[in-house]
Amino acid sequence: MANSSIEIISNILEQAAKIAEEQVDAKLSQLNEMDEDELEKLKEKRLEALKKAQKQKQEWLAKGHGEYREIASEKDFFGEVKESKNVVCHFYKSSTFRCKILDKHLAILAKKHVETKFFKLNAEKAPFLTERLRIKVIPTLALLIDGKSKDYVVGFTDLGNTDEFSTEMLEWRLGCADVINYSGNLMEPPTAAQKSGTKFSKVEKRSIRGRACESDSDSGED
Repeated sequence: MANSSIEIISNILEQAAKIAEEQVDAKLSQLNEMDEDELEKLKEKRLEALKKAQKQKQEWLAKGHGEYREIASEKDFFGEVKESKNVVCHFYKSSTFRCKILDKHLAILAKKHVETKFFKLNAEKAPFLTERLRIKVIPTLALLIDGKSKDYVVGFTDLGNTDEFSTEMLEWRLGCADVINYSGNLMEPPTAAQKSGTKFSKVEKRSIRGRACESDSDSGED
C-alpha cells in the first residue's frame, strides 16, 4: 500500500514537472519565433515603462514622499494632502510613548512605499483638524486617499494590542486601507505576528468617540 502511494505521488510530480517544462519551452519558442522588429518593439515598450515609473518616482520625491517628516501646522496639512493621492498622517503628542514607537515604523515604511506620503502633526497644535477628523485617541493614524479620510488606525488595537508589533504588521494594516501598494496577503496578518500568539481585532471603519484627546499608552502618559 505504501509503495503504491509513493508511486502515485512520484507520477504526479513527474507530470507536474513535464507540464512546467512544456510551458517554459512554449515561451522560449514564442520568443524565438519573434522577428527582430517585434523584439525591438517589446524592448522599447519595457524601456518606456521603466522611464515612466522612474519619472513618477521623481515626482513623488519632489512632493516630499520617501521620507517621514513632521509638518508644523494645520495649514501645512491641507497643502500636503492636496498634492498627493495617498497620505498617512500621524497625530501625535510628544509625551506619549507609543507615538515614538510608531515613528520608528513609519520612518521605515516611508522609504519603502514612495507612492505614499508619510508625515506627523502634533495634535496639540491642530485643534481644528483633531475636531474635524474626530481624533480622540493618541496616537492615531489618519489614512487619506484623494484628499479624503479613508480609514484610521487608532492606538494599537488593530496592531495586536501590543507595543511589540512589527513593521510588517503596520504595513499590512495600511495595505488593508489601500493607502499603500501592498503585495502580501490582505486576508490575514503577517505570519510572524500570528506565531507569537497575539490576538488581532477585526479591521473595520469606526467612529471615534470622546470629548478630548486621550493617550493610548499603557503607561498612562498623555
